Amino acid sequence: MSSAIVARAAFNKRIATAFTRQALRPLAVQQARTASTEAAEFKYVPGGPIYKGTVNDPTTFPPPSRTHGSYHWAFERLLSAGLIPLTAAAFVTSGSSFPILDGLLGVSLVMHSHIGFDAVLVDYLHPRKFPVLGPLLTWVLRATTATVLVGVYQFNTNDIGLTELISKVWHA
Repeated sequence: MSSAIVARAAFNKRIATAFTRQALRPLAVQQARTASTEAAEFKYVPGGPIYKGTVNDPTTFPPPSRTHGSYHWAFERLLSAGLIPLTAAAFVTSGSSFPILDGLLGVSLVMHSHIGFDAVLVDYLHPRKFPVLGPLLTWVLRATTATVLVGVYQFNTNDIGLTELISKVWHA
């Protein structure tokens, strides 16, 4: 009796496999035709809305420059590491007037922020993919950085300064 059940299960499996192959064959052929037609109508562009050239074109590299090489990387790291003692010094000297410390802290914070935002623009809005938006936002960042530097200078010279601001915020 068990051999009859095994034979019936094998028969059902052959029928199901044959039926599935016949039912899916026209669907697969139709999908392949539709995909090839859509591929001819729409060109897929990976990674961005505008892509000049073909996939096989080599990318252009900027000329070698000391300001964008290992010196640039070392400057970023030194600036980031230098913010730790500058911020600690601002907390230690709170309540006193130290214009040099105010100036160093102000310029360091603004340059650190500029480098970070510039890295975001370089990584995500590359001019090859975004030929208008990338350079435009780079110039907006530069103008904003210059404006903030002027504002920090005005705040440090005509107002209480960054160290006094940190002291007042810390004790508020």
